[in-house]
Parts: sequence; C-alpha cells; structure tokens
Amino acid sequence: MTAEIIEGKAIAAGIRGELRDRVERLAKLTVRPGLAVVLVGNNPASESYVRGKTQAAQELGLAGETIRLAADSTQEHVLGLVADLNADPRYHGILVQLPLPGGLDERATVEAIHPEKDVDGLHPVNMGRLLRGEPGPRPCTPLGVQQMLVRSGHSPEGKRVAIVGRGILVGKPLAAILMQKAPGADATVTVCHSRTPDLPAALRSADIVVAAIGVACFVTADMVRPGAVVVDVGINRVADPSRKSGYRIVGDVDFETVREVASAITPVPGGVGPLTVTMLLVNTVAAAERAVGLHA
Repeated sequence: MTAEIIEGKAIAAGIRGELRDRVERLAKLTVRPGLAVVLVGNNPASESYVRGKTQAAQELGLAGETIRLAADSTQEHVLGLVADLNADPRYHGILVQLPLPGGLDERATVEAIHPEKDVDGLHPVNMGRLLRGEPGPRPCTPLGVQQMLVRSGHSPEGKRVAIVGRGILVGKPLAAILMQKAPGADATVTVCHSRTPDLPAALRSADIVVAAIGVACFVTADMVRPGAVVVDVGINRVADPSRKSGYRIVGDVDFETVREVASAITPVPGGVGPLTVTMLLVNTVAAAERAVGLHA
C-alpha cells in the first residue's frame, strides 16, 4: 500500500475561492475586511511568515497591512498600538507575530487583542468559547487540520483520533475542535505526549493520527495502524550537506516509511502549512461579517 498524498495547496485554493464570494458580498456593503499584522523586531523567520500572510490577504482582496515596531519597543508601546488597532474600524483582524523580542510579555500582548479581532484564535476568551462549543474564531492550524480531513474525504466523524502533542497552538485546541458535537467533528480523541505509556500502542489504535510534537520523524511506521490517515503538523530543520542551505525541512512523521502503511498522508512542506494561512483569512473575513451582522 502506498498512501494517497493529501495536498494542502489544492484544498487551500478551494477554500480561498469560497472566500472570494464572501469578500464580494461584503464589498457590496462597502466593507473591505482588514487585517493588521504587527511585527516587532527583525526576526528573519517572522519576516517571511508576515510577508506571506500579508500577501495572501491582499491577493484575496483584503486590506492587509504590516505594522513594524523596533526590537527595543517597550511593552507599553506595543500594548498602546494594540489598543489603537482594537479601536480602528478599518481592521477586523489583528495578529501579533510571535515570538516577540526578549523583555516583552507575549501573554499580555495576546490578551490585549479584542476577542472579536483575535484572528489567531488564541485569546483566552476564544479558547473558552471553543471548549464550550460556542461560535468564535478558532486557532488557525487546528482549524486547517479539520478542514483538510473533511475536504479530502477523511472526516473525523465517528473516528478514533490520536494527537501526538499537547501544546496550546495545536494539540489542545485540535482535540477540542474534533470532539465537538458538530459536523466535521464527533471524534473520539486521545491526546498523547512524552509521558504517555506505550505511545506506539495508543497511536496504532487510531483511525487518524495527527503529529504535532516538534520532533523530526518521530512517528514511524510501526506506530501507525495499516490504513490509518496521518496528518503531519511538524516543521523541523535537519542537516543536509547535499543542499545549498545545508538543511532540509521535514515533519514529525517519517514520511517515506509511514506512507507505505497509511492510506493517506500529508507532506511537509505543502500539507498543513497552506491551510494555516488560509484559516487566518477565513477568520478575518468572518470577523468582518460579524461586524456588519452577516453570517457565512
């Protein structure tokens, strides 16, 4: 058996096509969804991420703007900017690119964003809404994983899902999304981590395995039940002298061996990544719709 490759780019393109219709509907109401991305300092990786997010927003017809602050900005300055953006009706979504330079309080900064403009879905209010099953912006990567599964024909409904990793960005919110009593959810979820006894056995019991542990090639073929669906959220650099950069990007799954066991698998890169950015756009458009009383 060689697994079907679930291509994130194609799924993301389909979702963006649907978003264009929603953006056009807003345009008829003279509303243009606005996304403000705050970048503090000059971290090269953050620069690249922000550039990609802003470009994606603009290509969809959103008002995407990057606001840059110096690396030595004070906490007061950053919070003041967030307060200004909260009050600015041009922006329906606010994203502060993490990590922040040392000395700045990331938690306080995220919590300063108004929950209705929190397009990362990480504000405590929105995380609470998620656990309660109430509407609100969802964290982008977990929402992207759910959409990838549903739209590729591998809905988690009624399935056993094992998530490797209990982080606040992926593991915890993904478990909360998939266990909801709702279409595209209704899964029985096991959250595994470094302290899980007999981790391979826990994964082999699952119909769907999601790897988000941050360790290169951690999930191997012996951990996956034949025919399972495997979603790889990991992004890791490993040394590769044959490449000009000196490294290559791999996921948390040993792709070449697991693809011979699984029925479907996501690649890295090109799998979950495109969905993460697309869900940011989804959350921004949805915020603009809420602001004018529309519902998707």
